Amino acid sequence: MRPTEKPRDENYHGGNAGMILKYDANHDGTLTRDELIKGLKAEFMLHDSHHNGCLDPEQADTINQARVDADQSTATPVMDWNQDGCIDYTEFSAAPYSLFDQLDIDHDGKLSPKELQRAGAKPKDADTEPADREEEGRRGRRGGDGGRRPGP
Repeated sequence: MRPTEKPRDENYHGGNAGMILKYDANHDGTLTRDELIKGLKAEFMLHDSHHNGCLDPEQADTINQARVDADQSTATPVMDWNQDGCIDYTEFSAAPYSLFDQLDIDHDGKLSPKELQRAGAKPKDADTEPADREEEGRRGRRGGDGGRRPGP
């Protein structure tokens, strides 16, 4: 960190869920797998200005810089994982698909507001507390951790 920079807010733009919140096409607070797929494909096609199914290093740099500028600590770079000089749709979409699968606790193909809030997303109404806050407090008084794994 540079001396003139302020510390980053690790929940900036929605915490861990920040990278996929923008794909909620109908803005109902629930993200379906279909919305995610459609949004990712549209975004990939937008960036694929050569229309060859491949993002080159210059395109990737532009995407990555825009993600850092917009998301700060939640930015996930696009990467050429197999190092063939081309970021295809599979590589472009790997992190959002993986995150969706991790957050879809009940495996119903959609992320409910409750699942998104657990990942750090802010409720649609900023004054609304997460639905399970009271329940978490009760678990804490009993000494249990609610089945959550310890942090890093």
